[in-house]
Amino acid sequence: MVNWVLRGAILLWALLFVIVGARGLFDPASYTESFGILVEGPATNTIRADLSAFFLVAAGAAAIGALVPGWLRALLVPAALYGTALVGRVFGVANGDPVNAGIVQAMIIEALSVLLMVGGWWVLSRPVVAAPAEAPADTMH
Repeated sequence: MVNWVLRGAILLWALLFVIVGARGLFDPASYTESFGILVEGPATNTIRADLSAFFLVAAGAAAIGALVPGWLRALLVPAALYGTALVGRVFGVANGDPVNAGIVQAMIIEALSVLLMVGGWWVLSRPVVAAPAEAPADTMH
């Protein structure tokens, strides 16, 4: 039961980021409202391609890891992507980058994403332990 709940949580996470990535692919300006990124001129193409790739690859790998037997290690792909993003943000903060509520929120989402993917990989990769069978009742004939 726990495994199915965890798989469901991972799939919901993947759906959210498929939506974010697809939305940015078709409308890069959506990244302005979501992340405060200024989308203008030739940068539009780079933002469309790179950010959408980040979200779509992470979501695809998470879905594959949650659904395809034997492919649990795919969950480590989004963990690596979001972990790297988090490390980059921490590095930026340590170097004096401006921080607002949106940056803090993004860091929390990235940290939770890493925990969900690594935790999901760890829990789902463990062998399923069957519940012990009940001992037969002691009856006298």
